[in-house]
Amino acid sequence: MKKLEAIIRPEKLEDLKDALSKAGFAKGMTVSQVLGYGNQKGFAEYVRGQKIVPTLLAKVKVEMIVHDMDTEEIADLICKTVRTGEVGDGKIFIFPVEEVIRIRTGERDGDAI
Repeated sequence: MKKLEAIIRPEKLEDLKDALSKAGFAKGMTVSQVLGYGNQKGFAEYVRGQKIVPTLLAKVKVEMIVHDMDTEEIADLICKTVRTGEVGDGKIFIFPVEEVIRIRTGERDGDAI
């Protein structure tokens, strides 16, 4: 099993949910609002005549636990769905998962996903 963490633009979340659902991968995800910075930097704003460049931008983190065999297909689907071609499209991180336990039933690993 693998854990996919995708940091994406907030406006792409609904598109991603729809694409995952249509592809049959909508078994569960955790979504968090996060702040971060990278190559995108901030956009200059003027507040009371002062130029302000925010250093942390709003992003969305989508976390999913998936079967090993689905990892590449889901990562490719995420890339294709959220890509705008502009700086700030985000990143995907993939981690190994040793064990999963569904608390309600006690099911483990693949049965718990």
